Amino acid sequence: MSKYNNSNGSLQNRFIKYAKIDTQSDPNSPTCPSTEKQKNLGRELVAELLEIGISDAEIDINGYVYGTIPGNTTKQVPVICFCSHMDTSPDSSGENVKPIIHDNYQGEDLILPDDPKVIIKMAEHPDLKHQIGNNIITASGTTLLGADNKAGVAEIMEAAAFLMQNPEVKHGTIKIFFTPDEEIGRGVDKADLKKLAADFAYTIDGETLGSIEDETFSADGAKLTITGVSAHPGFAKGKMESAIRIITEILNALPNDTLTPETTQLKEGFIHPVSFKGQVEEAEAQFIIRDFDNAKLQSHGELLEETVKKVMANYPNSSYNLQIKPQYRNMKEVLDLNPQIVDYGVEAITRAGVVVKKQSIRGGTDGSRLSFMGLPCPNIFAGEHAFHSKQEWVSIQDMEKAVQTIINIASIWEEKA
Repeated sequence: MSKYNNSNGSLQNRFIKYAKIDTQSDPNSPTCPSTEKQKNLGRELVAELLEIGISDAEIDINGYVYGTIPGNTTKQVPVICFCSHMDTSPDSSGENVKPIIHDNYQGEDLILPDDPKVIIKMAEHPDLKHQIGNNIITASGTTLLGADNKAGVAEIMEAAAFLMQNPEVKHGTIKIFFTPDEEIGRGVDKADLKKLAADFAYTIDGETLGSIEDETFSADGAKLTITGVSAHPGFAKGKMESAIRIITEILNALPNDTLTPETTQLKEGFIHPVSFKGQVEEAEAQFIIRDFDNAKLQSHGELLEETVKKVMANYPNSSYNLQIKPQYRNMKEVLDLNPQIVDYGVEAITRAGVVVKKQSIRGGTDGSRLSFMGLPCPNIFAGEHAFHSKQEWVSIQDMEKAVQTIINIASIWEEKA
């Protein structure tokens, strides 16, 4: 089988071109995509897909990019989709990104020139220990890099070009799918799965070389509203029941040495207050509730309500309203019904000469939502690190392995059909 080779530098050239296009999403915008500038990258990708021979490539009104690599086998092979998101996080600027290649990294601190206070140190980024001799790409110190998820976009594009140019590599029909607004939780809100017409998918949006993630948090959101009793503060004794104080008491009554993001790791869940607003008469707190186990997720919600009731017993003239709503569920529920999807991903990584790291995501992905929309979808490494920050970095060699993994997945599905 032909092996992918980046000797002409096409992979890093693609990535650097994409990184320079500002695609930051905006959680406060009601539109889809949330920022029109995301379509600038989408249009560039469509042009490149057409150029390599993917004749149905298109970008729709909502900023989603679709394309098809036709199958070249006589076998009946499931249709596989590779997916990455085009937007970058609102957490750090994505404007005027200046990618820098640090050739032949030798463990030194990477001091970024546009803000020398931004230093990428091996002691703070343990994965750099595995990058000696590799070529690292960073931003210049004033912006994020955008490897989350333009590394994945570049890797899919590079794999697509390879498959189109190497017909001796047999594969079924392959779908290319790039989404907007993943970083603000709306990545598949307007995805047209009927148009996509895939059986299974892989998001290319993971971190460490060799990682494959088949499990996410299950997630609920909670909104707590307290209606208190207002009175003139000079004459409030025995009358006032401040909603601000009540809600503060509830927050303080929740566990603080466990069940918080600051005190949990691995498979441990949490109850996390994310916003608060209010006056004496009415106050509101928003929470996110997370766990890998749905029964534990439910028990965290019950603990929140028990805590509210216990505190409210001290305020007989006040009332509360607690609404707990599902946000997304652990994609492992769906993937376990189709174990070959993950198995073939593991085999593809191994064939690329990489040690497999099977991991769980303490968060959600487009793949999690796609899985419950009927498109089972684990997450494969893209090589991105320190995402959402000015210290973001990616290794060209890790990206090359991701491209080979994508090609291997396409081949394995054809072989096993």
